[in-house]
Amino acid sequence: MAILGTLLKKGIRLRESLEQEFSAPLELQKKTLQKLLIKAAKTEIGKKYEFDQILKSFKNGDHDFYTHFSKQVPIYNYDKIYEEWWHKLKNGEKNITWPGAIRYFALSSGTSGAASKFIPISKDMVKAIRKTGVRQILSLSKYEIPDHLLSKGILMLGGSTDLEFNGTYFSGDLSGITTGRLPIWFQRFYKPGKKIAKNKDWGQKLDQIVQNAPKWDIGIIVGVPAWLQILMEKIVEKYQVKTIHDIWPNLHIFVHGGVSFEPYRRGFEKLLDRPLIYMETYLASEGFLAFQAKPDQKSMRLVLNTGIFHEFIPFNDQNFDHNGEVKENAQTLKIDEIEEGKEYALLICTCAGAWRYLIGDVIKFVSKEESEIVITGRTKHFLSLCGEHLSVDNMNKAINLLEDDMNIDIREFTVLGLPHGSLFAHHWFIGTEDQVDISEMKVKLDEKLSFLNDDYAVERKHALKEVNVTAISPSLFYAWMKSEGKEGGQNKFPRVLKGEKQTSWLNFLQNHSLK
Repeated sequence: MAILGTLLKKGIRLRESLEQEFSAPLELQKKTLQKLLIKAAKTEIGKKYEFDQILKSFKNGDHDFYTHFSKQVPIYNYDKIYEEWWHKLKNGEKNITWPGAIRYFALSSGTSGAASKFIPISKDMVKAIRKTGVRQILSLSKYEIPDHLLSKGILMLGGSTDLEFNGTYFSGDLSGITTGRLPIWFQRFYKPGKKIAKNKDWGQKLDQIVQNAPKWDIGIIVGVPAWLQILMEKIVEKYQVKTIHDIWPNLHIFVHGGVSFEPYRRGFEKLLDRPLIYMETYLASEGFLAFQAKPDQKSMRLVLNTGIFHEFIPFNDQNFDHNGEVKENAQTLKIDEIEEGKEYALLICTCAGAWRYLIGDVIKFVSKEESEIVITGRTKHFLSLCGEHLSVDNMNKAINLLEDDMNIDIREFTVLGLPHGSLFAHHWFIGTEDQVDISEMKVKLDEKLSFLNDDYAVERKHALKEVNVTAISPSLFYAWMKSEGKEGGQNKFPRVLKGEKQTSWLNFLQNHSLK
């Protein structure tokens, strides 16, 4: 029986989807925050910040509740909320930032800092993620796809479901936590199955999937683009076929997230016999925030009524310093106050006990009415050594243009900001197997960045004195991630390297041949 048929037979039409379709965004978000505050009112954080007093303001106008809430509860980044509250959860203490004890922690990919972060995952959050996942499945009814597709297998390439347990809590990739708790009705569609999913050795897991690939009839693949591309290349090579469709003829849909797909598209599509439907998701370690709700759109719809309250900080020099740290008294806005086309850093409150938490992503609204967004970067993954304000969105677009211009396939890239005498330089590392003229690549990349970003163009005439480019094998990117304990699953290579990770990368390259 097809997935949609199974869902509809069980009466799963999800009132939440219809509710968001026909309700004002602020109305949904106000109700969501109210529910979160009510449930957490008796927790330690709820008592400290007097959630019960904030709740009284909900009887007043639509702005009054937010004024009270934003004045009473401070903004948290990971370090602050961990030091004040979340470390207690790891000790097994109850009712700290969410009712009860937290038994699961998602390990973030750690692209912004030196180590993985432990993000609490409550039972309520697992339910919310599952519910949002079903909402996305139901959105497939809007796509022009053959009916038989929804009876095919779904390959989810994620972290191990064999979680670490220290006697108090379990920890692992969010994908491993949620995949290990799939509803029974979904398990008949799910691949690679429980046994392979438990494997902690990423290389072995890929080999096991390759071995079993011809036995499966896969219609949908889900995962991070880089790792799925590596998997498909292995399958194509193993069975000496032309494309992945020779093995999986019914493959129609690729559900991806965590990183922009565009830099991978050229190499990815070489492995296909025909185009796929691409569906983007915004599933972070902190929760399922948004998904692509309509065909032929590159934006995603924020989920406004499933356990997450969103706030928005204008991403500018008034609110953030040059390291991407939020300043004191930063301006915060609720969803009815944002403007289309402007960049915002995202704050979230969740049903896992995150409160006014700076998730680290920067987004832009393309439709205020429909709450449609695109992710443009990270608060710390940008370069502004001297005012060039180079965003990840700029970088992705420049790389795409460079691929088209030079007819090459760029699998990975990263950029470092370095001193150049008393001024500054950028150093790009480009992962490609193609033969390239480095001098030509350097000139073209610089031209495209100048075209895309006026601030960059200005600073190239002043303080940003040099742009260096090094072409290396893409395998070095993945080897470094393995050395950092970040191979596979939800892990992505950082587009900007700073601090300890920059040092680690440069030391790693010194010890390995550069292509």
